[in-house]
Amino acid sequence: MKYKLYLLLCLIPVSLFSQNDLLDEIDTDSTWSNYADAAFKGLKVVNFESTKLVAKKEFTFIVSHRFGSLKNGLDNFFGLDEAVTRLNFVYGITDGLNIGFSRSSFQKIYEFSLKYSLLRQKEGGFPFTVVGFNELLVNTALDEVDLPLLEFKHRLSYVTQLLISRKFSTNLSLEIAPTFFHDNFVFIDQQDNSQFALGLGGRYKLGKRWSLNMDYGWHMNRADNSPFKNPFSIGFDLETGGHVFQMHFSNAQGMNTNTFLGQGSGDWGDGDIYFGFNLSRRF
Repeated sequence: MKYKLYLLLCLIPVSLFSQNDLLDEIDTDSTWSNYADAAFKGLKVVNFESTKLVAKKEFTFIVSHRFGSLKNGLDNFFGLDEAVTRLNFVYGITDGLNIGFSRSSFQKIYEFSLKYSLLRQKEGGFPFTVVGFNELLVNTALDEVDLPLLEFKHRLSYVTQLLISRKFSTNLSLEIAPTFFHDNFVFIDQQDNSQFALGLGGRYKLGKRWSLNMDYGWHMNRADNSPFKNPFSIGFDLETGGHVFQMHFSNAQGMNTNTFLGQGSGDWGDGDIYFGFNLSRRF
């Protein structure tokens, strides 16, 4: 079994910036200091984190479901019998620094996260918004009966991402997400524990409250014998007052970064895709 510990939750925010209320960001650019707002309305594009942060002293609760594969049809009622659930809690310590905690039924993963603003897109100034994102994940589903040499350190995974977005117009926003993640335990012996990926995502506004979102993750050092696939996801965002409702289709059922990037098992060509949704509520 290959393992190696990395301490990645060590990046310090360079600068912290304010975020406006959701209803104040309905596809308009901020006049305050000419910063561009609302590149993305949800905290996620689809699978990947977006450059949006929760405002200071605000608490956001996100319920996420990813059902089973549609490929099996009525055998599992088009995936409804095999739902995966993730509960995510995000709090804004400042306008530019968020902490998060989540629990997913996929591999019974617990996640602790930091998300922080580094730079913001500004008219006549810096052309991109840059946000850092770090995760510490604990896979509690690994079983000592099947893995007699299992230790706690083997349950740990680490993620570091740089999220870089640009709002090109009122309708179009794009994001790129260089990603490093390290699993102390990998399911394929030939797979390096340290893995690299590049995320690409975008949002296109269809109406005042509707948008089409897509993202894709290119795993850059996947083992040659790996059965897993790069994740490609399509979704729709609907803004309804104090929350955003996201509906999506993806070939990855896991919703944590290391699972959808490293362990996506579906295939769009075979109809092996998963329907899901995220529902967020601010307090």
